[in-house]
Amino acid sequence: MSSNKLTDHKFIIFDVYGTLADWESGIINGLQPLLDKYPAAKSWSRKEALEAFGAVEGDLQAQYPTMLYKDLLAKTHEVLEERLKALSGDQSGTTGTTLAGDSAAVASDAAAGSSSGAGTSAEASNSQDQDAHTAFGASIPKWPVFPDSVEALKRLAKHFKLVVLSNVDRDSFRHTHALLSEGPTWDTVKSDLSTYTYPDPNSNKFWHPQETPGSKSPFTLIATAQDTGCYKPAHGGFLAILEYAKAHPELFGDLGLAEGQEVKDKALSVAQSLPHDHVPAHQLGMQSVWIDRQSAVSCNVDPEGQKRYSWRFETLAELADAVEKEVAGRS
Repeated sequence: MSSNKLTDHKFIIFDVYGTLADWESGIINGLQPLLDKYPAAKSWSRKEALEAFGAVEGDLQAQYPTMLYKDLLAKTHEVLEERLKALSGDQSGTTGTTLAGDSAAVASDAAAGSSSGAGTSAEASNSQDQDAHTAFGASIPKWPVFPDSVEALKRLAKHFKLVVLSNVDRDSFRHTHALLSEGPTWDTVKSDLSTYTYPDPNSNKFWHPQETPGSKSPFTLIATAQDTGCYKPAHGGFLAILEYAKAHPELFGDLGLAEGQEVKDKALSVAQSLPHDHVPAHQLGMQSVWIDRQSAVSCNVDPEGQKRYSWRFETLAELADAVEKEVAGRS
């Protein structure tokens, strides 16, 4: 059941990377040594580099939905390097694109290197390559949040329950969580990082971060791909959040469902990525807000050329302004 007002909704399901944090700059900065290494990539624009990365990442996410995101980032870096080697005509020192668990292929490569007498140099090269892949996978703590995100989240939290649904792993997200709670830069984060770290063990299916002593988190609930077992644009994460909201009135409050309404009618998806968030939200019958970050050069085209969002703003601050205008008008 569609609504004409933002404030008819009770909770927001946020994408993080691309919407609240500068995913594109984080990826490009992390990829730069690799892009500089191979002639085929030196002519790429920012958009071309991100699209090449996104194509590999999307394939791996569909293939390995339970792989931790930091490991998936590392594997994406590895596969992208193999493709750049091929495009650049460099067949030397290949690292292979085997995934963890393909022990037969790894053993075969090792045996071949040993018998040829070139094992030492090949192993050193492979070790350096693997270090680069791992470092890229661990780069999320360096990704900045957008300057308007922190203040806008505080404003929106006065009117909605805020939920994170992100294609990330728990450990990597804690750094971004701290910045979104006390940032926008590390200079203003005063709490220990443990305050924004997923509890282990956790007594709930998802994390209720505001229950952590000392937490300044604006989020009522956090669900990562590690929690849901899938990556967006798969529907699983959205469906899990909707079911959780229905089952936990003590957390989400009275959703105020009128006759004929469902939980999805009270949920609002807020995201930058059209294919990752707006497409599945639309398919599930949810309304959504497109945060059309003007710096973004990727994920801003609907794959079928449709308009699947209900509202569009260029910043999160503009969304907060619109909500406060509605609230003022009602009162």
